[in-house]
Amino acid sequence: MTNQKKLVGALLGLCAGAAVMSADLPDADAQEIQLTGPLAGAPAVRRLRLRREGRFDIAAHATFTLLDEYRRGIMPGLRLNYHFFDWLGVGVFGGPVFSYNTGLSDELQQKAINDRACDANPNSIACVRSAVSLCRGDGCLGSSQLASMVWYAAPQITVVPFRGKFSLFGAAFLDADISLFAGPAFVGVNERADCDLGNCPDSFELTHKLRVGPTFGLGFNFYTPLDWMGFGAEFRGTPFVVNSSGFDVSSDNGFPDDQVNGEDRSLKFNPMLTAYISFQLPAEVEVSD
Repeated sequence: MTNQKKLVGALLGLCAGAAVMSADLPDADAQEIQLTGPLAGAPAVRRLRLRREGRFDIAAHATFTLLDEYRRGIMPGLRLNYHFFDWLGVGVFGGPVFSYNTGLSDELQQKAINDRACDANPNSIACVRSAVSLCRGDGCLGSSQLASMVWYAAPQITVVPFRGKFSLFGAAFLDADISLFAGPAFVGVNERADCDLGNCPDSFELTHKLRVGPTFGLGFNFYTPLDWMGFGAEFRGTPFVVNSSGFDVSSDNGFPDDQVNGEDRSLKFNPMLTAYISFQLPAEVEVSD
């Protein structure tokens, strides 16, 4: 009996729902509210501090390459931007790059070159097999084989889609924004010189080359209570092709082909992290209405 009552109740509920859905309900209209009085036509924000518009931004930066296989780079340099609007600017970023070996390179130098003493025993089987891809001599990897950046220059466009305030423990507030930037990068690279079949065992030297590729990234920018000073950090990527190891690593005709040339280069993303201190001119900040 109880089950029959539940079934009858369910049927009645379905019928009631169908009746409501089939009823001719009136259309719903939203009423547009017109603001009058002192708020009519008022901007969303008043007295906005225009940290960028019409100002030069000069930043001294320290940039560090990331995820390097064989050579790390440190780039001290400058970034110069001019902002036509608070959200749009153009500029240039760059500086010299100083490189040093990674732990992998030092281990490779010690175990694959120094310990085997191929400069004194060039005819041993191990040394003959690696003669095309490994130099001979103490410290030779960094000086005659491994690729590294030497200088970097990038004109770029900067867009600032977000801005606001940053709270420091609820006691101090700093103006802050997030910037996006992109442009072409011109990179001076020291890379192992190309060598032909039969000449590579005696041809270990670095040659200077120009690489061109896109650069793009994301910046987090903070402004101090001083109207003319700020600081921040940026993440940047600059893809270009390079033979970072100087090895004979690939060929369309098979591996190995006992020569080093463009076939041995591959695309590297080259991520970088930048920290900077910036100075803005004119020193005074304009304020919107």
